[in-house]
Amino acid sequence: MKKRSQFVFWLFLIPILFAFLMVVIIPFFLGIFYSLTNWSSSARLGATLDFVGLTNFIESLKDPSFIYSFLLTCVYTTLNILAINAVSFGLALLVTSAIKGRNIYRVGFFLPNLIGGLILGYIWQFIFNNAIPTLGEVLKLPFLSNPKNLILASRNASVVALVIVGTWQYAGYIMMIYVAALESVPVELLEAARIDGASGLQRLRNITIPMVAQAFTITVFLTLVNSFKQFDVNVSLTAGGPSTIFMGKPMNGTELLALDIYNTAFVSNNLAQGQARAFLFFVVLVLISVVQVRAGKKREVEL
Repeated sequence: MKKRSQFVFWLFLIPILFAFLMVVIIPFFLGIFYSLTNWSSSARLGATLDFVGLTNFIESLKDPSFIYSFLLTCVYTTLNILAINAVSFGLALLVTSAIKGRNIYRVGFFLPNLIGGLILGYIWQFIFNNAIPTLGEVLKLPFLSNPKNLILASRNASVVALVIVGTWQYAGYIMMIYVAALESVPVELLEAARIDGASGLQRLRNITIPMVAQAFTITVFLTLVNSFKQFDVNVSLTAGGPSTIFMGKPMNGTELLALDIYNTAFVSNNLAQGQARAFLFFVVLVLISVVQVRAGKKREVEL
């Protein structure tokens, strides 16, 4: 019976392991190999690749566009983490309260997460470029209707627009994690604190937040990874524009790291350097994620 159970276990597991090996593990190590060569899409089929060592990594670290994209991604990720988690936690508090129709609100807040990033970007591009200026004309608000003040015409405003769209899309998903955590807080404990004279803010700060600390660790990790990997909304909403100057060179002002890797590999036709940047991206993301999770766990113990 035991052998039969093990057979069934491996029978179902092997196809998954095979798919994981073929789609993730093998491409990952092939990518490392290609990043050490002069690989490009213009190379003839069967042509010998030249080994160039760490040249692609060094050139990437010296490239102003890569440095700018990395710094911009860090700024965007920080803003996105703060915005998404603040909005999500607020929505979770709302839909776990005694408000009428809270289940309908839960569904409504979660629905934007089901919309694809490319479609979402084009929808919000229309809102920023057409709907808001039209609303400004109707309400006679020059700062909204003036074409020079279009949100996507400014680099800083475009980054904020990316954060707004990211928050609108992802907040409902993160909200559900907070909802599950909030519903696990003992009602008796909150009621006892209320009877003892604790205000709503005091109950939130001293009871609710410490008891859902594990949820904060999870949600910050998820928003961190999602923000660093942002690509589809970046492509459809701003396409990396508008342009800006960094280190004396012109470049795309809202080109996040994932889009920079794509443009390096497929627009500039430098697949090897694009793969090198992707590997650097992977290393940075792993290091930041590990530090964030450890800091979150430590914070949980303190709370």
